[in-house]
Amino acid sequence: MESTLFDRTFRDSEGQIVIAQMPNLPLSVGIVATLLTLIVTTGQINLGLQLVAFGALFTWAWEELFQGVNYFRRALGLIVLVGLIASKIL
Repeated sequence: MESTLFDRTFRDSEGQIVIAQMPNLPLSVGIVATLLTLIVTTGQINLGLQLVAFGALFTWAWEELFQGVNYFRRALGLIVLVGLIASKIL
């Protein structure tokens, strides 16, 4: 059976459509650290939380880009990676 573009974009190796997954450790750490930066808004703790959040989200995006289960997840990783870099440049 020939694999279509839809299959390669949205299906994993087992043939199931994968749009969202349970968060892995880097994504969980990134989300928690980002939320904590909203609570602790100044000082060294805020700076540390920002660094942890950026590092964790960067790691998650990198892993999705190169090890994502389908093209959609890889594109999502690329978009987040570019967004993270752009947020630090601008």
